[in-house]
Amino acid sequence: MSKILIEIKNLKKIFNKVEVIKSLNLNFYAGDRIALIGQNGAGKTTLIRCILGLYTYEGYLSVLNKSPRTEREKVLQEVGFVPQLPPPLKMTVQEIIDFFSTITKTDLNKFYEISEALKLDVKKHVHKPFLKLSGGMKQKLLVSLALARNPKILLMDEPSANLDPEARIVLFDYLKKLPENTLMILSSHRVDEIEDLVNRLIEMDLGQVVVDKKLEPIKT
Repeated sequence: MSKILIEIKNLKKIFNKVEVIKSLNLNFYAGDRIALIGQNGAGKTTLIRCILGLYTYEGYLSVLNKSPRTEREKVLQEVGFVPQLPPPLKMTVQEIIDFFSTITKTDLNKFYEISEALKLDVKKHVHKPFLKLSGGMKQKLLVSLALARNPKILLMDEPSANLDPEARIVLFDYLKKLPENTLMILSSHRVDEIEDLVNRLIEMDLGQVVVDKKLEPIKT
């Protein structure tokens, strides 16, 4: 049995008296390559934000044997994350790179390698505010930072959003080459686009898991 990296027991999240996540019980294991699917409002993004410690919640949630709420900094050192919508960061590109490099010990050579493969000329834009970048450039920057970290857990919410077709191919190629024990969770509406990357499919609906099944071995 693979090691449990994320353990969830009776997880509940309530917004405005509405249970967005309902008594969820779920384990994510080292080596899982998960497609997390479901309609808007199914609870996918809320679950990801609970895992990241962004939300309070009821129940038990452990990430790498730590609480994402009380030990968030330690958890985030081991978790790479690409959100569906880029955050409204006011820092310049250089400030973001320096910040991430310092707190996550990111190998900047690896970062530049990935960003160049995605056709993002980082050095040309280092003095620009992140907010001034195009949607595609923001996504490429965040993807490069997440992958360069070589995290134990990689969470991506609609990872190919804002990426051109060539960049999508590059991204998926890097995802296929992740270390064997990395836990990868891809929240996506495009199951056909990521089917070659995953070995487990979890479908959520109205805050509950309605499908959780193993898939055929990842194609190479």
